[in-house]
Amino acid sequence: VATCEQYSWDEVTYTTSGDKVRQFVSSQGCDSIVTLHLTLYQPTESAQHLTVCDRYEWNGESYTTSGIYQKNFTNAHGCDSTATLYLTVNYSSTYEFDDVACDSYTWNNQTYTTSGDYEQVFTNAVGCDSIVTLHLTINYSNSYEFDAVACDSYTWNNQTYTTSGDYEQ
Repeated sequence: VATCEQYSWDEVTYTTSGDKVRQFVSSQGCDSIVTLHLTLYQPTESAQHLTVCDRYEWNGESYTTSGIYQKNFTNAHGCDSTATLYLTVNYSSTYEFDDVACDSYTWNNQTYTTSGDYEQVFTNAVGCDSIVTLHLTINYSNSYEFDAVACDSYTWNNQTYTTSGDYEQ
């Protein structure tokens, strides 16, 4: 006989594998020796410790919070099998900010020259994604050119020029 955990035979319960010998008296008054070849399989248990970001799929279910989860199965011998999952769920983070710049904007070595929403992904303190979104407005500088002719000197915005040339302010 092969079974799980224990086996009862003739009002005796066995909890270990092996040959079990019993002596009986037959209906004719003769001795009768019966040997039971007993194999007992034990239930199995397994444990898994995991740390994940945001969610974990385990045996067809999705877990999004830390905890201790158990599932019961049947092992290869038909006995109970319990799997325990010790799960730590860390979470990704998001952050958004607005900024305004003239002509261009540099953020983490990336230069932007047009308005828009820009996203960069970092790693937060618990090892998960940290998604940062920049809502950027680019205003463009204006440039004007004009010609001026003067005798001896020319004053522009409190700055006096005494030689000909191209000047910017």
